[in-house]
Amino acid sequence: MRSIWSGLARRAEGPGEIAADVLRLIALICIPIAGIGWGPLGLVSLAFVAGCMVIPRLLHVRPSLDIAFGLIALVSVWSSVIDLYVTVRWWDIPMHFLMNGLAAVIAVLLFVRLRLIADPQRLPRPVFAAVLVTTAFGLGLGVVWEIFEWFGKTFIDDDIYVDYRDTIGDLVWGGLGSILGGLALPVLAPQPRPATVGHA
Repeated sequence: MRSIWSGLARRAEGPGEIAADVLRLIALICIPIAGIGWGPLGLVSLAFVAGCMVIPRLLHVRPSLDIAFGLIALVSVWSSVIDLYVTVRWWDIPMHFLMNGLAAVIAVLLFVRLRLIADPQRLPRPVFAAVLVTTAFGLGLGVVWEIFEWFGKTFIDDDIYVDYRDTIGDLVWGGLGSILGGLALPVLAPQPRPATVGHA
C-alpha cells in the first residue's frame, strides 16, 4: 500500500504526466464552478470525478491512459451537469462506451495492485481473462453509475433524465467499451517501475 500512496508525492516526469496533472488541476477548479452554477449535484459529480482522476496517478499508469481517462471523465461529467445528454440524445453512447471502458481498465489495474484479484495477464488464457474481468468490472461500474443517476433524480433533481430503455442502453454500450478495454489491457497496463514496487 505504501508504494501506491507514494504516487501522490511523486514529481511528474515528461510532458504526458504533466498534462495529466494539469487535467487533475482543472477538475479541482471545476468543483466550485459546478457547485455555484449548477447546484449540489454538479458539485458532487465534479468532486467524485476529481477524486477518481487521482487513481491513475497512484497506479502510475501510462500517460496516454491517464490523459485519456481524465479527459473523457471531465467531458462525460460536464455533459451530465449541463444536460448535454438531454439536448443531444445520442451523445451518451460514445461517452458510456469510452468512459466505461477506461474506468474498467483503471479498476482492474487498481484491484490487481491491491492484490484483491489475480493479474489477468498472468493467467493461462490472458486475453480471455483480461476481457472477462474488465467487462465484469465495466458492467459493475455502469450499474453503480445508473444507481447514482437514479438517486440524483429521486432525491436531488427530478429533471435528471432516467428511464428503463436509456439505462439498459447505457449498460450495453458501457459493456462493449469494457470489452475493448480488456483487449487493450496489455497495452494500457502500467509502465514497469522497479523502484516504486513494494509490498503492502
